[in-house]
Amino acid sequence: MARSIDAVLFDFGGVFTGSPFHASTDLGGELGARPGQLEEIMFGPYHEDTDHTWHRLERGEITLAAAREEIMAEGARQGLVFEPIEILGRLAGGREGVRTALVDRVRELRQEGYRTALVTNNVAEFRSTWHSMIPVGEIFDVVVDSSEVGVRKPDPAIYRLTLERLGDVPPERSVFLDDAESNVKAATDLGIHGLLVDDDCVSTIAALDRFLAA
Repeated sequence: MARSIDAVLFDFGGVFTGSPFHASTDLGGELGARPGQLEEIMFGPYHEDTDHTWHRLERGEITLAAAREEIMAEGARQGLVFEPIEILGRLAGGREGVRTALVDRVRELRQEGYRTALVTNNVAEFRSTWHSMIPVGEIFDVVVDSSEVGVRKPDPAIYRLTLERLGDVPPERSVFLDDAESNVKAATDLGIHGLLVDDDCVSTIAALDRFLAA
């Protein structure tokens, strides 16, 4: 049978690792924040792309040091005193390590002839850290880091750029995996097939394999 998919695109955090946002509820409670308050101060409305400090940081428009100052000031304005770098460190710990089974499966996909890409909203100062967590150059043909390209999910431009760098793969011949529903929807609105990832790595791999075999 002829293959219907040429390229598989992946998010990083929440896909190859547990979602860093799971810990934020507990952290907010420790600080005496109302539900969702810490996430809003730190990360803004993550279902859209705005001029929030964190979004500008992920687009590479400001440094981590500048973002830290702005976030601390906004926290203080709302009655919360905290150290953003400490919060980020605790969130980065997550609930689990790297999902090695998925890393292995992506390696196999590339060997099977699929084009593979990583599409991540990330921070320039964190690049060496997450690059050390998985064999980026070994398993991906293309890496699109928001802080390098100046655009972040769910902006449609980041998906178009990824497909272009993969060799102008048509949207309908690609599939994208992410743990954020808004990011998946932005991809599917362009004609890319989307798979919403949960915390179960085994089910993620199974869902992807079922899709590719369909």
